[in-house]
Amino acid sequence: MIFRAKTAIIRGMSIIYQPTGMAREYSPYACNIYIGCSHRCKYCYAPHTLQRNENAYFGKPLPRKDVLRGIEKDLQVQKYDKQILLSFIGDVYCENADNSQTTRDALRLLNAYEAPVAVLTKGVSRALRDLDIFKAFGKRIMVGATLTFMDEEKSKEWESGADLPSQRLSGLKALHDAGIKTFASFEPSLDPIESLKLIHATLADNSVDHYKIGKVNNYKGMDKGVDWTSYIKEALSILREAGKQIYVKSGVRTLVTGIEYLPCEIDPDYYAVRV
Repeated sequence: MIFRAKTAIIRGMSIIYQPTGMAREYSPYACNIYIGCSHRCKYCYAPHTLQRNENAYFGKPLPRKDVLRGIEKDLQVQKYDKQILLSFIGDVYCENADNSQTTRDALRLLNAYEAPVAVLTKGVSRALRDLDIFKAFGKRIMVGATLTFMDEEKSKEWESGADLPSQRLSGLKALHDAGIKTFASFEPSLDPIESLKLIHATLADNSVDHYKIGKVNNYKGMDKGVDWTSYIKEALSILREAGKQIYVKSGVRTLVTGIEYLPCEIDPDYYAVRV
């Protein structure tokens, strides 16, 4: 994902904001609690977007100054009946400086004001600490993981600080078994073969409800030469047969041919959480 809302994200009046561009496909609203991340993903767009040195960005981030006060102010001013995503900049369950306590406090606030929330993370093992709060939301929340590699060595190479694939998969299963709606983001898809393995793995243990399918974007030309049509056709065939919720990102749809989509598969808000 790459987005162009840097000014709004860092210096805007509202902590809860409306994303634009490709990010808008993920959620009508978003909220960034930390500016920084410990996952050290090679393909991460955030240091470039924020014009920050990678060594400074990839650490144990502190929560944004007065972020909880800002969230509550926004919630007092506006009733949010459409999904708020945590988050686009930084991971709310990375190894941050406050052990994700601000994430927990933010979730409590959002739940108190009955806001619908989606959480996207590569730190699912840490997210399980907040299972009690997720349950308190009822149907107003879904929790997802970015899935990139089934191969753990590749995962360590590309996302050295993030949960291993086995941790993400087992975490999604634990969330799903606890009655939490789950989703998986296959963006970036760095290796479609690995992505398909992960899709099969999630179907085997019935751990994911909703699938977001994309590609790798603007990273060293890795998306060139990939047969995206074959990948999307196979992914759709597998997931449709399993009766799963699917959204195919516009960035990959523009590169494929000969596929007819259902309206719900190309509507970014169709499966978003609502009040």
